[in-house]
Amino acid sequence: MSLLALIAALLLEQFHPLASRKHLYGWLSGYVGFFRRNFNAGEHRHGKIAWLLAVLPLLSGAAVLFWTLYLMHPALAWAFNVLVLYLTMGFRQFSHYFTDIHQALRDGRLDEARGLLSDWRGESAHELNAEEVARLAIEQALLASHRNVFGVIVWFVLFSALGLGGAAGALLYRIGQFLHARWGDEDEAELGEFPGSKFGGFARQAFHTLEWLPVRLTTATFAIVGDFEDTVYCWRTQAAGWPDPEQGILLAGGAGALGVRLGMPIPQGGMPLDRPELGVGDDADADFMQSTIGLVWRAVVFWLILLLLLTLASLIG
Repeated sequence: MSLLALIAALLLEQFHPLASRKHLYGWLSGYVGFFRRNFNAGEHRHGKIAWLLAVLPLLSGAAVLFWTLYLMHPALAWAFNVLVLYLTMGFRQFSHYFTDIHQALRDGRLDEARGLLSDWRGESAHELNAEEVARLAIEQALLASHRNVFGVIVWFVLFSALGLGGAAGALLYRIGQFLHARWGDEDEAELGEFPGSKFGGFARQAFHTLEWLPVRLTTATFAIVGDFEDTVYCWRTQAAGWPDPEQGILLAGGAGALGVRLGMPIPQGGMPLDRPELGVGDDADADFMQSTIGLVWRAVVFWLILLLLLTLASLIG
């Protein structure tokens, strides 16, 4: 049932993408904002309590609703899983940016590609040349595909296997990422070493924990469907040099799988922003952007085939 729910959600999202997630994220922003306003007293333990109070009721509610629907009829529980996956997973959350940047670079419309990348990343890209735009777009696509597809699938399947209902696992990963961005990253960026930054510490730790297994599974899959030796080499020798350890594994492995060079310094605010070099091979360009699409889709197909085999083995056993 989990495999069919994943396939249905992916097909639904491809052929009928959600027009906008603004209302969903607006509600979620208000929800998590309530806990931040009422629990942020500047201590790490307050952030931990707020995180648990924000997350556990949603997970419990999803699990209870799943089993209630299942007892009524398994098809209702399946439909609930599809709905939650449709809201939490999908390529269309980011693919339009990548596709438009790719086409703009192919057509030589560098200024348009810069503007699209700026909108996507939330940072100015108007100092970048074509190779740097392609490089950052590939990095962003690898991260987005993991967080919008592979990470959700891992926790959906894990919770399904544990009998907790896959929907709760998908929600856990998505909410964990949202709290990391809203409490962890914002505190770190805006407050630095001020006391308020301690509040977001647990959100950062929790998401790093949630990412540990999915990042490694995604990167291992890139190795299988891409260049295996270069993926393993870059993972082992380059990932630790990236500021974020989980991102380093994913980007280094993805660069090795594609045979492209990522990372490296980029201009920002008139000054070079130092970044470690990741990957081996050639400089990024529009052709490597096309290769990135192929890598991600091969990884998705591999996971679906693997889940199919596991499902068949379970039925036979």
